[in-house]
Amino acid sequence: MEIKIDNVTDKRVIALINEHLQGMWANTPPESVHALGLEELRKPDITFWCAWEGDELLGCGAIKELDSKHGEIKSMRTSSAHLRKGVAKNILVRMIETAEARGYERLSLETGSTPDFEPARTLYERLGFRYCGPFADYTEDPLSSYMTKEL
Repeated sequence: MEIKIDNVTDKRVIALINEHLQGMWANTPPESVHALGLEELRKPDITFWCAWEGDELLGCGAIKELDSKHGEIKSMRTSSAHLRKGVAKNILVRMIETAEARGYERLSLETGSTPDFEPARTLYERLGFRYCGPFADYTEDPLSSYMTKEL
């Protein structure tokens, strides 16, 4: 598995992001959807990674820089053909390492609170993220879980 920074222009990457967005919009009320669209993922405050095995896209994830000491995990998605193979864990480990190298003191995230997000929350817990209150521009939302990891 090769994890590398991506510019979000490859058609396979765009298809995965669109799948991610469609899933969020299909299962979550609009006010509780915090997923980033393609243009937002291309902004300078975002670093976006993809995991590849040869020419096959396995998954993706991003860090949004909130400030010089705090980053946010965004757009974590594993291709449905590669679930439960460690793709998300490997991408997340790369992002944690990058955050540490940048000198971030904290890495936070928002994810769903419903049962379908349980695998994601379990992964975050295993890698040291702990539940917290809303951060940045987020507000209390019963459909959101907020987590953070001190680095």
